[in-house]
Amino acid sequence: MKPGTPEEEWCEDCAPRRVLSLFATKWMSMVLHTLHARHGGACRTGALQRSLPGSSKKMLTQTLREMEEIGLVSRHVLSEIPPAVEYRLTRLGERFVEPVELLYAWGRDNPDALDELGSRSTARRV
Repeated sequence: MKPGTPEEEWCEDCAPRRVLSLFATKWMSMVLHTLHARHGGACRTGALQRSLPGSSKKMLTQTLREMEEIGLVSRHVLSEIPPAVEYRLTRLGERFVEPVELLYAWGRDNPDALDELGSRSTARRV
């Protein structure tokens, strides 16, 4: 298979699949969107959790750790009493916000299309 050929696009480690793997869980895209749109790119853990209805502390912690590990956010311990932690989008995280925001905008602009989707067994919305 030659680089740039259509067959290459279906490889397991192709760029489209690698991008989509970042959104395999809903929380990663939601954290990116929330940090960007509601908090200007930086937020304390507690405020971030309050901004994400339905998220558990455990799920948010796991998601933030994974995002830090892959370079989308950085963790900063603030020198306050009591100590506080703030998460900030990295330059890489800011680049990934763009496609997330496009998807969120499409969702806001096309609720009728989303309403036409059949119900999924894992969906919360009935």
